[in-house]
Amino acid sequence: MRTLIAAPAALALAAFALAGPALAGQPVTLKAEVTDADGIVTLGDLFDGAGAAAKTPVAVRAGTHVMLNALAVQGVARRAGLDWANAQGLRQIVVRGGQPAASAPAPAARGNVEVLTWARSIAAGEVIQPADLVWGKAAAAPADAPSDPDAVIGMAARRPLREGAAVAGRDIAALEVVKAGEIVTLTFDADGISLSLQAKALSGGAAGETINVQNPSSKKIVQAVVTGPGQAAVGPAAGHMKLNRTTRVALR
Repeated sequence: MRTLIAAPAALALAAFALAGPALAGQPVTLKAEVTDADGIVTLGDLFDGAGAAAKTPVAVRAGTHVMLNALAVQGVARRAGLDWANAQGLRQIVVRGGQPAASAPAPAARGNVEVLTWARSIAAGEVIQPADLVWGKAAAAPADAPSDPDAVIGMAARRPLREGAAVAGRDIAALEVVKAGEIVTLTFDADGISLSLQAKALSGGAAGETINVQNPSSKKIVQAVVTGPGQAAVGPAAGHMKLNRTTRVALR
């Protein structure tokens, strides 16, 4: 979806909305794979669209990787004139040394390998907790097996999961934070204009997913991007938030 809301729809939204402050800075998105080549982590290593702030240092990587506090990174970006929405609510970001690897399906690992397994049987829809995961040995690991527990914690089970089975990425999904029929705060931000109104979600979704929402006054239906519990957005800013949902080397 290249255009989330047309100009006439934006004007209709404005008729019901309240004025708000402009965006804090240039919107940026976290890279799908965060790496640095020289041991100095910069805003350009972390974000697409960093522009003139790309060379701003954020941290030093002394080993094979460094773990950054997402809130602290957001503060550095803001002071440099960048606006990272962090729509997925990441707590930490892992930066690894080297160049980003080419995107390709990972083959299944073979042999006596260490994998994350389920510590108990889990029902579909349950939210994964730290105590639900335990490291174990397996003859083969799923091709999409997560390498870090924090990539699984806070996600929801797509289907019933059996105790002792290896954890696979296809078994989990982002937690749905907007429910169908829920009243959400719908925002529009563009060119220094910030507007908001209450709308009805016609479908549910996780952060970064596109859902249909309806203006209760005009009954007009538009597509919006979920930005958090009870919140959705339309307009250019929503496009950046949707991109943030792509797979990345980062911890939830």
